Amino acid sequence: MSQIVYDSSYTQNRELSWLKFNQRVLEEAEDECVPLMERMKFISIATSNLDEFFMIRVGSITDLSMLKDKHTENKKNMLPNEELAAIYAASAGLLHRRDKAFVKAEEGLKQYGIQRLNLKELDKAEKKFVDHYFNTYIEPVLSPQIIDPHHPFPHLINKLLYVAVLLKDKLTNTTTYGIIPVPTTVNRILLLPQEGSRYCLLEKVIAEYAAKIFKQYTVLGKTVISVTRNADLVIDGSGFDADEDFSLYMKKILKKRTRLAPVRLEVQNDINQQLLDFLMDKLHLTKEKVFKCKAPLDCSYVFSFKDLFAAALPDELYYAPFTPQISQNVDPNRPMIEQVLDHDLLLSYPYESMDDYIRMIKEAANDSCVVSIKITIYRLAKKAKLIKYLCDAAENGKEVSVLMELRARFDEENNINWAESLEESGCRVMYGFEDYKVHSKITCITRMSEGSLQTITQIGTGNYNENTAKMYTDFSLITADERIGRDALHFFNNMAMSDLNGNYEELLVAPNGLKNQILEKIDLEIMKVQMGQPGMITMKFNSLTDREIIDKFAQASAAGVKIRLIIRGICCILPNIAKKTENILVTSIVGRYLEHSRIYAFGEGDDAQVYIASADMMTRNTEKRVEIAAPIKDVRLKRQIWEYLNLQLQDNVKARVVDQNGDLKKKVVAEGAQRLDSQQRMMELAVERAPEKLEIAQDHAKKNKFMEMIKHFLKQA
Repeated sequence: MSQIVYDSSYTQNRELSWLKFNQRVLEEAEDECVPLMERMKFISIATSNLDEFFMIRVGSITDLSMLKDKHTENKKNMLPNEELAAIYAASAGLLHRRDKAFVKAEEGLKQYGIQRLNLKELDKAEKKFVDHYFNTYIEPVLSPQIIDPHHPFPHLINKLLYVAVLLKDKLTNTTTYGIIPVPTTVNRILLLPQEGSRYCLLEKVIAEYAAKIFKQYTVLGKTVISVTRNADLVIDGSGFDADEDFSLYMKKILKKRTRLAPVRLEVQNDINQQLLDFLMDKLHLTKEKVFKCKAPLDCSYVFSFKDLFAAALPDELYYAPFTPQISQNVDPNRPMIEQVLDHDLLLSYPYESMDDYIRMIKEAANDSCVVSIKITIYRLAKKAKLIKYLCDAAENGKEVSVLMELRARFDEENNINWAESLEESGCRVMYGFEDYKVHSKITCITRMSEGSLQTITQIGTGNYNENTAKMYTDFSLITADERIGRDALHFFNNMAMSDLNGNYEELLVAPNGLKNQILEKIDLEIMKVQMGQPGMITMKFNSLTDREIIDKFAQASAAGVKIRLIIRGICCILPNIAKKTENILVTSIVGRYLEHSRIYAFGEGDDAQVYIASADMMTRNTEKRVEIAAPIKDVRLKRQIWEYLNLQLQDNVKARVVDQNGDLKKKVVAEGAQRLDSQQRMMELAVERAPEKLEIAQDHAKKNKFMEMIKHFLKQA
């Protein structure tokens, strides 16, 4: 069967584009304008990003490479094995760059007395302390083993740390191998007792005591290792008993994640070749899948520095503290429900606080007029006030319906636990669809007031996670618009009936409506140009991979439509390709906060159609998930979104422009030109416009005006 060969002249491979994005994250770690400890955090983020990339994307492509029928991807027409070869080669360069950034950042920390040491670098008193600590706290919880016919090679759990050892028997002179799991029950950072902030990492301590652990052997080689396994679980319902609770089925599925096939082996520093060959053989990995790292294999420990080394780390090593403000659209002295019934509200996280939304749910839980609360949930914090107030509402006799997506990757267990808590409080919990993840973010509150039905609908671009709302940029629309309310109720009824084919007046809903309507709106901009009018599309989302959307953008560009895309992550379209994408500008912003909002704008200014949405322009979002986009009707709120978009497009500090090769390039800033960091400016605006700040400013203005009147009066006298 012949395959479609796609035009690859204006596209780039999805996986290689993602690696370029992660390289951009590393640039923040290399930027000396970024505070030192924040640079350390970016190193950790880039490392964990790459871990997840190997678990999910490389794992998935590895599975595809094993199929009898080989299919090419639809951007560069690459076969799975070609993709894997390119990924492993690019990843090696990325990790080398990560290591250089880590070494430089650690050197910077030394001037503050913070040093990560090997045992050979310790003084006599420190060695004595470590020896006692090892004997008392570490050795008793170790589970070392040799590997021989009676002790088979153990299963190495995904991303856990191990010490691998090459051994020679002192009696027989035969070589064998040892494995020591690094226990997770012992603090990974071992603080040394001397003045300053010197420390050792647990895995290096264990490696140094390998000879003591394997007493009857001579240690010929040792290193810290970590295996990355395919974690791309296919949850297709096969093996699911129709009489079984879906949450119990998910618990079984999650146990499989740690046992899937290895796709990568990381080793810290040098490794004995015989030991490496042995590990590669047992793990069925080839040499290009082995990465030798100078940095620790898990860098997440740097997030604990602020607590551990508070006295040694001055404030200037971190971003200046910022507290999300009360929204400029919210009166903190009025009930939220009362305000929403009067006018639409728009919250902008993390510049504005999510507390106003939570306050509305709390009010609804205790409002005698509220009949029901319906909500979709994809990700939540470990501790969530939202859950408490939903439970309160159910216990107060409200009908509370929660559509909980149990397959939110790496949050499955957390969602299962919250679902059980909700059910125990009397909430009705549903678990979505077999083949479609529910990724939409929508809440619908219904009230009966003076005999009439009122609806309050909230639709957002981000999750109801009270922690990430302080770190991710997102928008949240809260409206009492009747048409949107009818659509929201219709949506929840359809979800309860497993109906994905509903028709909606105002909302764009995937998988069966959103994509087609976006394509139609792009066509309308093309028609404008053909009629001699300006055509403009401005869109912001996290990733662009949907081939049909990409081709439609290229068609619109060739027709003369001006297209401005703000894409944080994967971007499979190449701009500035003559006669194809020369009218497309792609901007990417990586900074203090994770850019996460999705905005679709067709046209310009007040007349534009503007939507906020949960969906990226990825095929998984447009065709395989339940997603929602909501229109912004209030001109005041529309202008607020345009201000945000224009700041992003004008950013010349954190923004990068995608060139025709798919590389992210810094903007050229003319000498003397004003530098603009859009996220920093949004923080400043949030503080300036917060209701209490406005009241203070108005009071000052009144006082100044009064004083001017007095001065004028005295002059006249």
